[in-house]
Amino acid sequence: MSKAKQDNQTVTPEGKELKKLPNGVHFKEATTHIDDRGSVVEMFDERWRWPAEPLVFAYCYTVRPGKIKGWGMHKKHEDRYFILFGELEIVLYDARPKSATRGLVSKVYLSEKNRRLMNIPPGVWHACHNVGQTDVVVVNFPTIPYKHAKPDKYRLPIDTDQIPYSFDTPAGW
Repeated sequence: MSKAKQDNQTVTPEGKELKKLPNGVHFKEATTHIDDRGSVVEMFDERWRWPAEPLVFAYCYTVRPGKIKGWGMHKKHEDRYFILFGELEIVLYDARPKSATRGLVSKVYLSEKNRRLMNIPPGVWHACHNVGQTDVVVVNFPTIPYKHAKPDKYRLPIDTDQIPYSFDTPAGW
């Protein structure tokens, strides 16, 4: 028992997460309403003013159980994710030279059990890991339309040494 380590506080008594995120990452909670017919959840409403940029493009992507999509980064636009189904771990790495959180690695979890919008600013590398048992389904509302001839998408291999994070960690504590 002498090598036992006490857990660190991760949330406030009100349930607010204490983890540090790259500057500019924000969330907008989305309530799922359920009744005897099914459910409904609002994914985007310009009246929320979240974020301030208008809705100009939308697409949906999936990640199979246990698979990882990433590392990816955009120089000109931000992603705005909304999870429909599944459980997704998003690992963020702030590589922006002038950011107060430069070098920060952090994890965020999105789940159909607690839906919310999340933005990822330009210059922040991100990888999406399906940590559930079913396909993850995510809608993205990026701040600029996709340019097929010249995509604003930059990639690194998942095992790159340019990002101080590895997905090769054992499950459990």
